[in-house]
Amino acid sequence: MEAFLVSLLAVTVGEIGDKTQLLALLLAARYKKPAPIILGILVATLANHALAGLLGQWIAQHISADVLRWALGISFLAIAAWTLKPDEMDDDGLNESHYGVFMLTCVTFFIAEIGDKTQLATVALAAKYTDLSLVIAGTTLGMLVADVPAVFLGKIAAPNFPFKLVRWIAAGVFAILGVLVLLGIGDRFL
Repeated sequence: MEAFLVSLLAVTVGEIGDKTQLLALLLAARYKKPAPIILGILVATLANHALAGLLGQWIAQHISADVLRWALGISFLAIAAWTLKPDEMDDDGLNESHYGVFMLTCVTFFIAEIGDKTQLATVALAAKYTDLSLVIAGTTLGMLVADVPAVFLGKIAAPNFPFKLVRWIAAGVFAILGVLVLLGIGDRFL
């Protein structure tokens, strides 16, 4: 259960203000079809985070525990710094194809998530925890917790949402996780 909860928290806070959350806002404001957008986010995230989780497990099996601890700690610190940089998205090229809003959301979310901080967090968490299904469930739910409200709020709340404050809080959470891992403190909690 620990893997699930840490994964959920890490991705939820890491996703606030992220380009995929902005993409959810953009798609919702443009198409006003929440059901296919949410389903597209779910499918794309499951696929993307499953691949990231498999990579994380491969890394854990082929890299020594000390190297893995340092890599994990440094990666959390890097994600903390990256979180402070606001993402920007524009809606150029987001045209509904003949496959519809669901497929557009699946493809754009999957691509946008490649190399993203939440995908890298999934790799790191899968390297740390042995139960891949709990990591993927936690990171996927974290994406939905952060992105589904964005789908329903659309452009209405976007200008007033305190993205900067939440980015700083998220960066703090990742920095704390990184320091704890590097110091070897809380190994049973991380």
